[in-house]
Parts: sequence; C-alpha cells; structure tokens
Amino acid sequence: MAAEKALALVLRTTDWSETSRIATLWTREFGKVRVLAKGGRRLKSNFENALDLLTLCRIVFLRKSSGSLDLLTEARVEERFPRLRADLQALYSAYYIAELLSDWTEDYDPHPLLFDEALAALRTLGQLLPRGGEGERGRGGDAPSVPASPLRPGAQGHPHTGQRLARFELVLLRELGYTPALLSCAVCGREFAPRGKNQEPNSKNQSGNETSGSWKLEIGSSGVRVAPMAFSAAAGGVVCADCRPRQRNATPLSTETWSALQDLSAQEEAWQRPMPPEVRGQLREVLNQYVTYLLGRRPKLLPYLRS
Repeated sequence: MAAEKALALVLRTTDWSETSRIATLWTREFGKVRVLAKGGRRLKSNFENALDLLTLCRIVFLRKSSGSLDLLTEARVEERFPRLRADLQALYSAYYIAELLSDWTEDYDPHPLLFDEALAALRTLGQLLPRGGEGERGRGGDAPSVPASPLRPGAQGHPHTGQRLARFELVLLRELGYTPALLSCAVCGREFAPRGKNQEPNSKNQSGNETSGSWKLEIGSSGVRVAPMAFSAAAGGVVCADCRPRQRNATPLSTETWSALQDLSAQEEAWQRPMPPEVRGQLREVLNQYVTYLLGRRPKLLPYLRS
C-alpha cells in the first residue's frame, strides 16, 4: 500500500477503543477520508493534538480497500483557529461548516475550491471579534494582544459572520451541483430583469415562449410596484409572481435579498459589504430552508446560527 500525503481539516472524531480513534477529515487532495488513528487517544501519541476538531494538519495515511477505514500514520498541526472561541456565533458557524462537509460530501470526491473556501471562511471567522473585542491575550498574558479586526462589530457577535457563512454555503451548493436559480424563475424559466432595470412586458422564457411579463422587479423613481418574488427550496431557487402561488412554503424575497444572493454567489468579497439586518435575516431564512430541503433533515447546528 502506497502512503498518501494530504492537507486536511479535522471534521469529526470518535473513540474506537481505549487507545485508538476514528477521524473524519476533509482533504484538499482527496476530498473526505475516514481514517483509523491507532494510539490516537494516548497522552503521548504520534498525533499529539493534531486530531482536535477544526485543526488544519498535514497527514500521511495508507489507503485501504473500498469500505474500510484508511490507516493514519502521521499527523502534524499546520494551523489552528483559537480566536473562534472569542465569539460564540463564529464558533457555531465553524462547527456548522464542519457538519456540512462531513455529512454532505462523498468519500474520495475532491473539491479543491471548496476546501480553499472552507479554510478561508475559518480564517475569517477567527478574525471577526465580537462586541467589545479589542483583542485578547494568551494564557498568562505572555502572548501579544491580538489587534481588533478592521470590520468591527456594532452588536453582539459580528454582523459579517452570517454573511461570511452565507458565502461559504453558496460555494458549497455550487460545488456540489445545487446552485439555486437566481437569474430566472426556477419554474417557468422567465428571465428576471437586470438589477436597476425594469422588466418589459411580454418577456420570453428559456423555451423562447412569450410570457405576460408585465411586472417589474424594482421600485424606480416613478414608483413602479415591485412584484412579489419568492424563494422555493422545492423548485430550486427564485420563482416569479406568476409561479409563486403554486409553490408551497415559498419564502417572500425582497429585491435587496435577491441582489445579495447573486453577489454572494458570484463575488468572493461580497460578504464584506454592509447589509441591513432585514436582508441578513432573510438570507439566513432562505439558506436554512434550502440546505434543510436538500439534506432531507435539519442540520444539528442550524438552530444556533444567527443572521
């Protein structure tokens, strides 16, 4: 058996015996792998603290036959995220990221871009200090103070935490093939008007058929009425005013939230832009429903997340 090397993020660990441990790891090179760390529970093991949850480590492992646990032979700590513990919401968000990667990805299905996004999200969440967090000192006061993030919070937790998590979720959905329909109706295919522009009557859907598109998406200077857009998890994205009545449990969607979904999905740094609390709350509601629908169950960490 050839030894494999990888950069890995620890997603989950369980005790296997009095001395050994099973770890679920998300690697950049191989995707999700499940390994047996013999002696991993001993105080003086070859793995030291490398198998702590949310630790980034360099690993060496032996691949076994299909259906069997791989054998972990070496793990060395590469990076930790200790400042996550300065903000409970950031910590819950990090645990949620680990839960999604562990439960929603397949063994040996690598997604390097998703790995990079998860790592970037954990690093960012560890820098967004909660209210009053001018910095923190290490144990015993011997470590230099950590400077406050340039994105300072104005309330408990950090207002950008939810936005950063939403960006990760949308990248996850895209990588796994579940990108929600945002530019056209998920049911009839009618294309929505570009942001800032009015939708002309008799627009065409994706099949080339004319539709009664006599509605507009945004309020202009003339006071044009906004169409009641909605997000339907079952339909797979945003639905237009005509299709909305046929969608059960569709969530009303404001133009601002629709725009935020597009920006967060397409632009790497869009999460850093200020968003009103109403938009952040609607983003959280929509993504909660969509993730829960696709998974077939509500993630365990979901009730602990805030917008």
